[in-house]
Amino acid sequence: MSTLAAQDATMYWLSSRTRNDLFLFYCFDDSGHPSAELREFVARRSARIADLRVRLRELPGDLDYPSWVRCDFRAEQFVEHFLSEANWPGVCTALGKLLGTGVDAAVRPWRLHVFRGIDGAPWGGSGPAMAVVLQLSHALADGRRGAAIARALFAESDPVEPVAAASDSVAGPPGLGGRGISTAAMELASADAIHVHSALALMRMPLRFVRTVVLGYRAFRAQRELAELTTAGRIPEPGPGFTPSLVNRPGTLYGDVDGHRVRMIVCDGERMRGAGHTVTVVVLTAVSIALDRYLTARGEPVDRLGAQVPMALSGNRIAARNNYRSLGVDLFIDEPDPLVRADKIAAALAARRIRADHPLLTAQDRVTAVTPAPLLRRDVDRYPIDTVPDSIAGNTVVSSVHRGPADLTFGGARVRFTGGFPAIGSVMQLTHGVHGLGDTVTVSVHADAAAVPDIDTYTELLRAALDEVFDCARQTSG
Repeated sequence: MSTLAAQDATMYWLSSRTRNDLFLFYCFDDSGHPSAELREFVARRSARIADLRVRLRELPGDLDYPSWVRCDFRAEQFVEHFLSEANWPGVCTALGKLLGTGVDAAVRPWRLHVFRGIDGAPWGGSGPAMAVVLQLSHALADGRRGAAIARALFAESDPVEPVAAASDSVAGPPGLGGRGISTAAMELASADAIHVHSALALMRMPLRFVRTVVLGYRAFRAQRELAELTTAGRIPEPGPGFTPSLVNRPGTLYGDVDGHRVRMIVCDGERMRGAGHTVTVVVLTAVSIALDRYLTARGEPVDRLGAQVPMALSGNRIAARNNYRSLGVDLFIDEPDPLVRADKIAAALAARRIRADHPLLTAQDRVTAVTPAPLLRRDVDRYPIDTVPDSIAGNTVVSSVHRGPADLTFGGARVRFTGGFPAIGSVMQLTHGVHGLGDTVTVSVHADAAAVPDIDTYTELLRAALDEVFDCARQTSG
């Protein structure tokens, strides 16, 4: 078995308080193959992907972080949904309901949802489509790792090697040495194994407390040094805070399965990449225009808006499956020229990335990594996730992941496009996913129905804003 990193354990424990699963959407042609054959394919393929044949095992009293143990595929992990109207609006409605659910990683950390014979998909031809959603526990993967898991699942050929980093493989009990002892040991889930793990955790507890204190002091010194370097202008300043808006107030339907709404805008990737900036910056610029106009139309004009942008960290510094930071970026809504605004957003994003990637910031991560599990679990349980502070790191989320070439298949059918839906919460009730696959880029909108009751209005504003950025870029280049 392999013990969870503290960051991943935090994601697991948070899942009992709020919905934070990953939902990776893929639209395929519908080949017409029987669903039983598709289920058999998923069972066979997942058996060769290490990340899809594990579940979590907890210790009594949270004496240590949960551990990954081996498990087999269950038939109920393949779920076929039957819609009263098998069309694109029906899929979007069903997706909204899915996003209000969560998997229990202690039972199985993933599930595959399938919708067959869908009419009116926004890209890829007029034939019927098959909508597929890979639902993953956030303890299992972040956005990049989730994309790698999905690619292994839908690749044209079986993976030669199991998909998992060596440091994340299912290994023997911590403290016994060795990473990949025997298959029998990997499959241990007996009471004796739990007792051994608990005893080892108790023996390590004093050392963890000492290391927490020592690394905490080092983190304090690193924070002071970081402040000095920032004052001297050698490191960019941290992102500014923003005033909460209408999309940052607790919605009455938050946590309700029926409280989620989703929409997708599928764009030509060449057009998106031809706008003079990265895809992320182009979408941030469009979001700045659309959200400003949306709030103004609802009677709440604002002076400033910001977005949180998750950034993957270089390397796996702390051997965690979740290896990213969220950057707070100003959207410069006071700048009327879309291209000048895009330039400013790009510069701000670059500055936030430089700061976020600085080694001094990893000092606090190292403290968290050695914090005894009972202390971290207590902090997670007490964290006020249902309150909105006076100053927030961003008014919305824009999460961007490129998922590679469009060479994926399912049931012998080609893939059309992909999408994804960052989780909403009491602070962020409007989020955006930006996902590239081959020649397409999909901008997905996920909102709480109470905070954004007219998601179609917002989506059309966003679509128009994307066109506006594209047109400005074309006129400038022409």
